[in-house]
Amino acid sequence: MDMEIVFPGGKRVDTTYKGFTIKTDQPEHGGGDSSAPAPFDLFLASIGTCAGIYILSFCQARNIPSEGLRLIQRTQRNSETRMIDKITIEIQLPPEFPEKYRESVIKSAELCAVKKHLHNPPAFDIYTTHPKPL
Repeated sequence: MDMEIVFPGGKRVDTTYKGFTIKTDQPEHGGGDSSAPAPFDLFLASIGTCAGIYILSFCQARNIPSEGLRLIQRTQRNSETRMIDKITIEIQLPPEFPEKYRESVIKSAELCAVKKHLHNPPAFDIYTTHPKPL
C-alpha cells in the first residue's frame, strides 16, 4: 500500500493515495497558510471518523436511523510532554435510539482500526534513496 508524498510549496505537504490527493498545510503560527488541515489534525480526525464508520455501520445493520447521531472527540494534553495523553469520544445518541443498544454501540466504536493500531503500533523503517532519473 504505497502513498506518494509531495511538497507543492510553502509548508504544504500532500499525499496521493488511491486516486485521492490529501492536502495538508501548517497553521499560520507554524509558518503555513492554514490552507488545509495540519497532518496531526488529520491523524486525530482519522480516530473519530474511524469510530464513526463503525457506529454508522452498526446502526445501518439494524435499521437504526442515524439522524441526530453525532460524535464529539476531545483530546487532553499532558502539560509536561505536550503530547496527547487522553482521547475521549462522546457518542451523542438521538432520543429514539434503542436503549438495548447503548453498550453495543460503544463496543462498535472500540473496533476502530485506527485505535487498534495505536494499541499495537507498527514498526517504522525510514531510509533514503536516490531514484533513477526517468
